[in-house]
Amino acid sequence: MRIYLVGYSYSGKSTLGRKLADLLGLRFFDTDKAVELKYHTTIPLLFERYGEEAFRILERQVLFSTADLDNAVVATGGGTPCCDENINFILKSGLVIYLKMDTDDILQRLASTRKKRPLLMNKSPEQQRLFINDILQKRMPFYSQAHITTDAMTATANTIATLIRDYHAN
Repeated sequence: MRIYLVGYSYSGKSTLGRKLADLLGLRFFDTDKAVELKYHTTIPLLFERYGEEAFRILERQVLFSTADLDNAVVATGGGTPCCDENINFILKSGLVIYLKMDTDDILQRLASTRKKRPLLMNKSPEQQRLFINDILQKRMPFYSQAHITTDAMTATANTIATLIRDYHAN
C-alpha cells in the first residue's frame, strides 16, 4: 500500500502523514525533506539559488523514486502534483488523499509558524492572501483528482484511516 497526501502548504501533510503512517504501521516519506537531504540544502535556498523550475525538476526525481516504496505514506510538496505529469504518476502509484484548506485557514496556520515558504516570502499579508487564492485556483484541477478529499482543519490520522478503509470497502 502506498498513500500520497496532497494539498497546499500548511495543510498538515507531514504532520498527519507521520501519524497516519504510525497508526497504519507504514513507513513515512516526506518529499520536501528528501529533496533537502539529497541536495544538502533547504528548499528556500534551492528556490533562491536556482529558481522554481530547477527545484521542480529535483522534486520530480524524488517523487518518482517513491515508486520503489512499499507500505508507505508519502507527504508531497504543495506544488508537486501540479507540475508536469506528476499527478498522473501519483494517481497510478497509490491512493491519493487531498487535505483541503481554504485561504483563511492557510493564512491562520502561516501566521503561527516560523517556517517560511519560498513562494510567500517578502509578501505583505494582502499580497499573501491574493497569492494563495490564485495558487489554490490554479492547483484545484490537480488536487481535485485525488481519490479522497478531506477537510485538513478537522482531519486526524484516525479519520483518514477510516476514510481509507471505507474507500477500499467500496
